[in-house]
Amino acid sequence: MNTKPLRFFRRGAIVTLAAVDTSRTLLEVLREDLHCTGTKEGCGEGDCGACTVVVAEASGDLLKYSAINSCIRLAHSVDGMALWTVEDLTQADGSLHPAQQAMVDCHGSQCGFCTPGFVMSLFGLYQTAQGAAISREQAQAALSGNLCRCTGYRPILDAAQAMQALPPAQVNEAEVLSNLERMVHISRGLEANSSYMTPRTLAELLRQRAHHPDAQLVAGCTDVGLWVTKQHQQFAKVLDVTQVAELRRVEYYPHHIAIGAAVTLTDAFAALVADRPHLAEFAHRFAGLPVRNSGTLGGNVANGSPIGDSMPLLIALGASVVLMRQSGKRTAHRELALEDLYTGYRTNVMTKGEVLAWIKVPKAIAGETSRVYKISKRFEDDISAVCLGLNLHIINGRVRKASIGVGGVAATPVRARKTEAALRGKPWSQTTIDQAMAVLRKEFAPISDMRASSTYRSTVLCNLLQRFWLESQGIALTDLRQLSPSLDAELAA
Repeated sequence: MNTKPLRFFRRGAIVTLAAVDTSRTLLEVLREDLHCTGTKEGCGEGDCGACTVVVAEASGDLLKYSAINSCIRLAHSVDGMALWTVEDLTQADGSLHPAQQAMVDCHGSQCGFCTPGFVMSLFGLYQTAQGAAISREQAQAALSGNLCRCTGYRPILDAAQAMQALPPAQVNEAEVLSNLERMVHISRGLEANSSYMTPRTLAELLRQRAHHPDAQLVAGCTDVGLWVTKQHQQFAKVLDVTQVAELRRVEYYPHHIAIGAAVTLTDAFAALVADRPHLAEFAHRFAGLPVRNSGTLGGNVANGSPIGDSMPLLIALGASVVLMRQSGKRTAHRELALEDLYTGYRTNVMTKGEVLAWIKVPKAIAGETSRVYKISKRFEDDISAVCLGLNLHIINGRVRKASIGVGGVAATPVRARKTEAALRGKPWSQTTIDQAMAVLRKEFAPISDMRASSTYRSTVLCNLLQRFWLESQGIALTDLRQLSPSLDAELAA
């Protein structure tokens, strides 16, 4: 049987489930085994947030809290963590948690189906804020992965800001940390013949990958979880990279940032934004916060979806990937440009024994002008129809270097080499942009699908290049969200 014991800390005790199947989701275990039916199943694909729970791991002497989607998270991926569901928030004296009480006081619940998920996202925000005041912007970011079909967002945002004024509720973090450490010792020695392998070191990961080349690799489960919930796939063996200590780090070097394959999207984008602050909006739009808290940048890149949003940006920035494997008693590695990783639709150059270990991103330099544009039907929490990343080095009014990554126009994320050539060495002018747009329009032949037509994609791609030029010239009104009613009236007059 493809089962393994599952342990996590909840309600002041270590919960042990003797035999949990490798392919079961956390939501299934919560609702069917533990009867925690407050955690709802809505979309089954990490879009609506009704299934949101909060997990915590040790981060030094503190706890790091993360709101996640339980519907697409494999149950064993939370082994050894602390877990809270909406049933766990009521305090010892029977009073509601501030996240719950604020929802009551602010009339934040309408039909109620999405309410448990909102409450858990609020709980995650409450724990992260550590008593500090919460701004409207922080509340919107924390709730970005939760949908309310009754459109009751205003009172829910009010609740997010109101909960800090209520009598505080504290987690006994010393107790949680002690039990997390106990579970580490309990779990040691159980991995050798397991159907769900969670190596703790890079050497252990490479050894297990060499011994189990057909095991399904997971790194946050935000894609693999969909294969379970939507395609009903089952896995005989799973190799989870998210606990590998070396791959959980972001390392800083003089000329580049190295992001481990197990670094969450939340932390990876924080590192990228620290180097290039203008990427903050794109990082927020990449997905809802629970998806970013679970998913990893390494997983997004390795999965290679043609509409994966990180790859066009990384290609434009000149990122490379480091692939590693065990070769006899030695460790072998190779490095290649990110765009050279892919060979076709969701296929790549990695051999069965290889893993994607690191993503290396060059740091911003003087003369660089970079942008990334995402076009989707919804502004937040939606998949791109087109994504365009641009990185130009403009010196003395002339384009010295150009690097352009594109998503949504081919079977893989691609580099627009012909368009780069049309820009390189030319004056930075409207004439050059017009010529480059003509090349870009012909460089790709995108398909038509449920997200956009081929013509739409080609047109928008060229328009985004024009937008990039306008913004480089200081034109601000390139985004509808920048228009105010009064300014709109003035422009019409």
